[in-house]
Amino acid sequence: MADIDSFAFSPFTTGKGALVVFCDEGLKFGSATAKALAPAASLVTRAAKSERFTGKSGSALELVLPAGLPVARLVVIGVGKVSALTEKDFLKFGGMALGKLPGSAAEAVIFADFPGGVVKAAQAADMMLGAQLRSYRFDRYKTKKQDDEDKPKSRKITLGVADAAAAKKAFASRDAVAQGVRIARDLVNEPPNVLYPEEFARRTLALKKLGVAVEVLDVKAMAKLGMNALLGVGQGSRHDSRIVVMRWNGGKKNEAPLAFIGKGVCFDTGGISIKPSAGMEDMKGDMAGAACVTGLMHALAARKAKVNAVGLIGLVENMPDGNAQRPGDIVTSMSGQTIEIINTDAEGRLVLADVLWYAAKKFKPKFMIDLATLTGAIIVALGHENAGLFSNDDKLAERLTQSGLVTGELVWRMPLAPEYDKQIDSKFADVKNTGAGRWGGAITAAQFLLRFVADKTPWAHLDIAGTGMDSRQTEINKSWGSGWGVRLLDRLVADHYES
Repeated sequence: MADIDSFAFSPFTTGKGALVVFCDEGLKFGSATAKALAPAASLVTRAAKSERFTGKSGSALELVLPAGLPVARLVVIGVGKVSALTEKDFLKFGGMALGKLPGSAAEAVIFADFPGGVVKAAQAADMMLGAQLRSYRFDRYKTKKQDDEDKPKSRKITLGVADAAAAKKAFASRDAVAQGVRIARDLVNEPPNVLYPEEFARRTLALKKLGVAVEVLDVKAMAKLGMNALLGVGQGSRHDSRIVVMRWNGGKKNEAPLAFIGKGVCFDTGGISIKPSAGMEDMKGDMAGAACVTGLMHALAARKAKVNAVGLIGLVENMPDGNAQRPGDIVTSMSGQTIEIINTDAEGRLVLADVLWYAAKKFKPKFMIDLATLTGAIIVALGHENAGLFSNDDKLAERLTQSGLVTGELVWRMPLAPEYDKQIDSKFADVKNTGAGRWGGAITAAQFLLRFVADKTPWAHLDIAGTGMDSRQTEINKSWGSGWGVRLLDRLVADHYES
């Protein structure tokens, strides 16, 4: 697909390139679409009958050089029952519209026009967001592009709307979110020889341009704080560990912030408990939680969210050299709790243990939400459709669930209970970093984290092992790195916590 360098809103006009329109399951069009297609109405009807196209949701009809129309290609997408459409459907159809465009089209117009009434500005903005998310690709390391030489180097996409000014205004905040998702996807997709802890920390400094205060804690600073759980993970790597603290103060002065914490294992070999070689290259994405938090902080700042928020990411590389942490080691976390290392491949929870404690003690937030590609067990339980949600606060859990339903970034609540604690009780230390066996691995990991949630802070843990990388392909994501969580958490903030 050629790069897209221009997205715009305009009043309805067909142009000369490709045209994408929508119809319901009765092959009915919106008024603007019907008017534009009038010269070719019979042609469209005959083509639909020939192809048995009825407007079923997600189906498409394509016509090349349709007689009577000035366009080179016409694409008709079915939306099913218009009355049943939700917010995330408009997002999906925006992505689908972009996906149906031929790569040879230098210009294309998508009509935000559905039968049964005028598409609202917010709905048109959601369609544009879907198109932007679909347009993402990561090919910066390809020296030979897949596009043929006769294809355009760039493309212009225009969304035809009833009120272009209103749609553009509604899209401003969504554009900030789209940028945040792209940042998160870029970070996850980067190779580990390029994106290691120091480089990841350096990239976060770009947030300063948006008014985000960025502080980077080095090894010396973390050692002084007693963060031995986190430091133990990275001690086998030649790349030093980092913690990055990103603060956006858009809310009331002195109001407690919302805290978002991300696991940032830039590459995970498993350490001394080394992983099998097959598929290990995917462990460059073990920092998807940190990528999400970085993208979220960009989104909040770019749209000037009226909230105080702090994003904290623990950045390490888990490598097996002569200085690496061993199974059997005991470390003292920042909380003072001692941890027996049973498996060095259960490293993400060690990183989060210190960052969670630090976040609660230093910032006293309204809540903490951590995101981590933490366990394969959560993929066994939920596949790639839902992230696992664990929480000590029912209200926060319910709000996250509702935000997931609206955005399509779904979460499913999993249990926490003291009965699981016996699996992580240690004979030699306060706690051990893995459970007693295979069963309930995602739950025992969450129970471990709960021990490091200080001062009874409301907290939620999102295990995104199945959604943060190598996740399901959708109409708005064709990338290996999904950027999952940016839209979910931005919506949570917008709906419930902005002043």
